[in-house]
Amino acid sequence: MILEEKMKQRRKFQEQRPDDARSEYDRDEARLIHSAAFRRLQSKTQVLGLGESDFYRTRLTHSMEVAQIGRGIVQHLKENTNEEYKKHLPDIALISAICLAHDIGHPPFGHGGEVALNYCMREYGGFEGNGQTLRILGKLDKYTGEFGLNPTRRMLLGVLKYPMSYEDLVNDKAYKMNKDENRPYWLFEAKPQKPPKCFHNDDQDIVDFILEEFGDEDIQKFTQAEAEKIKLDDDGNKIETHKKSQFKSLDCTIMNLADNISYSLHDLEDALSLGMITKRDWESHFKGKESLFNDVAGDRKDLQYESILHALFESSHERKDAIGALVNIMITSSKICENKSGCEHPLLKFGVKLPEEVEALREEIFNIVLYKVILDENVQQLEFKGQKLIIELFQALATDPKRFLPKPTLERWEKAAKGVNKGNEKQAQMRVICDFISGMTDDYATKFYEKLFTPSKGSIFDRL
Repeated sequence: MILEEKMKQRRKFQEQRPDDARSEYDRDEARLIHSAAFRRLQSKTQVLGLGESDFYRTRLTHSMEVAQIGRGIVQHLKENTNEEYKKHLPDIALISAICLAHDIGHPPFGHGGEVALNYCMREYGGFEGNGQTLRILGKLDKYTGEFGLNPTRRMLLGVLKYPMSYEDLVNDKAYKMNKDENRPYWLFEAKPQKPPKCFHNDDQDIVDFILEEFGDEDIQKFTQAEAEKIKLDDDGNKIETHKKSQFKSLDCTIMNLADNISYSLHDLEDALSLGMITKRDWESHFKGKESLFNDVAGDRKDLQYESILHALFESSHERKDAIGALVNIMITSSKICENKSGCEHPLLKFGVKLPEEVEALREEIFNIVLYKVILDENVQQLEFKGQKLIIELFQALATDPKRFLPKPTLERWEKAAKGVNKGNEKQAQMRVICDFISGMTDDYATKFYEKLFTPSKGSIFDRL
């Protein structure tokens, strides 16, 4: 069987239903769209908190936009690249499924929720949102009993954003632990508690399935970490960091680029609509950097710095047109090249990226969103609030799971201890609690918290 056919295989064989004319990748896309994990994205924070307005993006609308951009990149490359590259590109249903799925593992309250769960799980294998996406697709979703959505091997490869495990990448010295006994356990600096970008140790079997059809030498090259970069603080002490994986598959680089374009430009649009980035902010940020736009624009007047400046801060339709022009130049500038891994197989050897001048523009646009929106004290205060809520929820459920866990989750918790080697029971059961909390929406997590901790709230007849 040729490798392309093997990439369509699933961990559990499933016959197509009678008269089903769809491809395997069409089935992947359909399963994802109809999954509960995908629907829950409608109630998970993107950047701005839910309830601010029904205009701003949620994880669901963001994922839909990433899928549209991903499809656009593939369509562009199929028309504008050579035959050697073209034949390895994913079909439209596949890239759509990968892009739609890319955020389903993100917990409630954005990166605050991720930091909180990793803080709670740091002695039990950690928590990372992209790793949780792989786990939902390959194990947790209810489409099958044990294999999640049971996607094709190629779809799983496309969402495997970091092909190295928590154990391979974690550096315990990077976690600055709270040693002040007078400080609450939930109060800590967030940045040092961020996880390595990885998949979870518990999901090695999924990754083994993804990679089993590639050669041993390719696997070794594809799963190597970056060389360590020594950084020093102001006192000359080494800054401890986690290791990082180096490479992504061809399909994953398309999804990752689509995600980068979307969160840079669409989060910018939301920030402009909310007034969090003013014209004065924009002019100050890009003072002396106007050439970033002009270098990319070429003969296009709509991409010149002055044209973009005028359009972004005039009427809504002009702003939309400017955002569309920027998305367009990034999609149509994308190119395929070798990723320097030295792998033989095209899916591991090739990647899609932007030319340096276009990537520099995208990154600088993202930087103003980062400084003016993501790091805004009001956004960070809301993120911290969600972070604290998640930690307290986790502590309560982990302290007395038989008392507080819903019956279906309690059954999984009890079963988890029986299916692992002796000595690993605690880690397996903590992972079940982590799965339960990470799957919550922002609203569900808040209501669950209120039911447990708010004295004036709650009734035995409450249904979450």
